[in-house]
Amino acid sequence: MSTVRRKFGDEYQAVGPARSGTRRERQRFVDKNGRCNVQHGNLGGESSRYLSDLFTTLVDLKWRWNLLIFLLTYTVAWLVMASMWWGIAYLRGDLHRAHDDTYSPCVANVYNFPSAFLFFIETEATIGYGHRYITERCPEGIVLFLFQSLLGSIVDAFLIGCMFIKMSQPKKRAETLMFSHAAVVSQRDGKLCLMFRVGNLRNSHMVSAQIRCKLIKSRQTPEGEFLPLDQCELDVGFGTGADQLFLVSPLTICHEINSKSPFFCLSQRSLRSEQFEIVVILEGIVETTGMTCQARTSYTEDEVLWGHRFLPVMSLEDGFFRVDYSQFHATFEVPTPPYSVKEQEENLSLSSPLNSPGNNNKTRREQVCSLDCIDTAGEKNKLPFKLQKINLRKEDLPRRALRMSSSNTEETCSMGDLLNIQEIHPISNSEDSDDRIQLKALQINDEALTQSTSDLKLQKNPQSMCALEMKLEDNFPAKL
Repeated sequence: MSTVRRKFGDEYQAVGPARSGTRRERQRFVDKNGRCNVQHGNLGGESSRYLSDLFTTLVDLKWRWNLLIFLLTYTVAWLVMASMWWGIAYLRGDLHRAHDDTYSPCVANVYNFPSAFLFFIETEATIGYGHRYITERCPEGIVLFLFQSLLGSIVDAFLIGCMFIKMSQPKKRAETLMFSHAAVVSQRDGKLCLMFRVGNLRNSHMVSAQIRCKLIKSRQTPEGEFLPLDQCELDVGFGTGADQLFLVSPLTICHEINSKSPFFCLSQRSLRSEQFEIVVILEGIVETTGMTCQARTSYTEDEVLWGHRFLPVMSLEDGFFRVDYSQFHATFEVPTPPYSVKEQEENLSLSSPLNSPGNNNKTRREQVCSLDCIDTAGEKNKLPFKLQKINLRKEDLPRRALRMSSSNTEETCSMGDLLNIQEIHPISNSEDSDDRIQLKALQINDEALTQSTSDLKLQKNPQSMCALEMKLEDNFPAKL
């Protein structure tokens, strides 16, 4: 414990596996040992399907029923075949003349049922014909001998094969595959994750080990259909290949809770009211036998610890790594946000700097400036032909002034400023009244343009502005 506190800090507190008395017991779909709590009833006429696959039916039976069937089959077969040999001897009259040396019976030295039973055992077990043997003067005995040999071979192959398959089943190999008693929810790499631990107690490896997770939860569809024990897949690294395990040392399996996860809306508070079950399935090939093995377990909502993490069990010794299985199920508390991933994303979107008022004002200011520039260009195209020629002729003057001035000067050098300069110098009397009417219309349009740029500051240097006005006045045509 002191080592863990030195490594992780004093705020972390180790917590052992939860006791069964503190949990709310409820019916499980899959037990902790992997047994499925499902019973099939009201099969009706479908029960005959079990007899069509008698071999698999016998293999699936429990050991006590297999042993009982094994003993009864051999006992009944031996009694029936011994009775058949005794019946042949009785019908031929060999039982009454068994001690007559001049008489040749069907089976020598068979004079009662025990002797007939012993002859059958010697024939079936191929112990050898010493005192009892079959003679060539008994054709019915030869036919029965052939039938006994064939039937005995079938019974031996069926029952011994059934017992061998049942003994070599890799179910007991699953007993040496461990799962943590509880699952934990905490952050890993900045993401909220659901984690549990698996381990292999044997030195022999599980070849091509793969792990899958199913979420068992009842739900109702938008159409109103109720789905009891609906199964949903939990991603434990299928896309990245993390579900393919190299199970040499204990591994922590991680399910990232994101928008695609069924636990996207799960928080620490809602976990207390939820009702679900997580079924874990570990599959692999046993290295020694080459047979496929499957281990299962499950976690209910009471066995999911929010804000916990597993204690490390690996340590480096002199030349090897040591696994301490005494801490396999132990966890310790870590700081974890009590909110769901959905709530965290919503809070993050609300507090994002892209939605701050400063940026909104800046964006609005940029949009206004861009619109002003567009309006100015549009109004410039709407000017009379003679004024457009004047503007084109003097277009290089504002550009030169813009390059020499500062950022504030760039704001003042707009179409509105040039129009203000024209308003300062009134137009002299001339003989062309049409030009005066067009200029009056231009001044009306100038007022609409200068409203959007009314907040722009004037140039700081009035002397430069006056000089610019002098130059513009000198270069005006005679009519202006």
